[in-house]
Amino acid sequence: MTIGVVGLGYVGLPLAVAFAEAGERVIAVDASTVRVAAVAAGLSEIEDVPSARLAAVGDAIAATTDYGELTAADAVLICVPTPLTPNREPDLGALRAAGAALAPVLRPGQLVVLESTTFPGTTRDHLRPLLEEGSGLVAGRDFHLAFSPERVDPGRTDHTLRTTPKVLGGLTPGCAARTRAVYELVCDELVEVSSPEAAELAKLLENIFRSVNIALVNELAILTDRMGIDVWEVIDAAATKPYGFMRFDPGPGMGGHCLPVDPFYLTWRAREFDFQTEFIELAGKINQAMPYHCLERVERILNDDGRAVNGARIAILGVSYKPGIGDVRESPALKLIDLLLRRGARLGYHDPHVPELEHAGLVSQPLGELLDDADLAVIVTAHPGVDHGLALERARQVLDLRGVTRRGALAGAAVLL
Repeated sequence: MTIGVVGLGYVGLPLAVAFAEAGERVIAVDASTVRVAAVAAGLSEIEDVPSARLAAVGDAIAATTDYGELTAADAVLICVPTPLTPNREPDLGALRAAGAALAPVLRPGQLVVLESTTFPGTTRDHLRPLLEEGSGLVAGRDFHLAFSPERVDPGRTDHTLRTTPKVLGGLTPGCAARTRAVYELVCDELVEVSSPEAAELAKLLENIFRSVNIALVNELAILTDRMGIDVWEVIDAAATKPYGFMRFDPGPGMGGHCLPVDPFYLTWRAREFDFQTEFIELAGKINQAMPYHCLERVERILNDDGRAVNGARIAILGVSYKPGIGDVRESPALKLIDLLLRRGARLGYHDPHVPELEHAGLVSQPLGELLDDADLAVIVTAHPGVDHGLALERARQVLDLRGVTRRGALAGAAVLL
């Protein structure tokens, strides 16, 4: 089988490598000549795919910018970005461009699967017309069409592409069967739903569930701060219940491509049905407000020490959106850094995974150098391997937004969110 993959980012490249490792030929298409050249040279910019792993299957992956090569593929998997506009509406520009470029080379019998997270109806109402009009073929009759959402959690090793159940929804039962035959090459368990819309909404539900529950504990953290109650103690106690409770921890906000973005796909789509998803939108507002709450905590800590934010030396520990990776997309650390810089803080950061923040004019400093004479250290992202105890030794005060100093030898030495 020959598999086409459109988009060589954090979703597409792992897919391409997985199919190559399964013994299939892969045609990998990306609009970026730099990215295509890197993949062709066996160099990976995706942390979940080491360059050695990519190079090992390099002969099976043909990287190109030419969509015409995809005419030889049995299946084409579309893995392009689906961000939000500045007005927080879905931006399908990359998807439309990919569909328009694929349509003229589409041939009878091929399978096209959309993996990009999006709102219900995208596959049927947006991708399908593009492919049909540009090819003269009919989806479900002349070619197969389906949606199968990515479930990538960057940096995670306990749940992989193979071991994570793969949801799929075909335009027709025949489309679903064809999709199943492709993904069973690289996935141990397939979960078939009745339609692309059901699969699209299932992916949104996964991330909305997390967003809403994170918002709940974040709101509780703001309240307990005012009440003088330790929110971490409350969560620890509630988590001892063996049923009916799932633990979520508070933090400075949500980051990455999915959680800060995906819920708004559904809120936008719901408005077309004269429905307001108030619960989901409220959760988004709470999570987006958390950097401001963290800023208030910084101001109070410094004020209690007789200092102002203006001119204070503040050390930020961790700027990526989650531990163990270098992805800063939608990271709450970026918002907090921006807020502190606007208030005149003398700011520096340490992150072993992010060497520089070009937009802020900052580079990652050695931890010890950063902490010397720091008025306040703020743990924003708790990377494994970072010596947070050193922050407690060197900085005048520490604000822990992730709760990593709650236990053991570090307990009680930092101010917690």
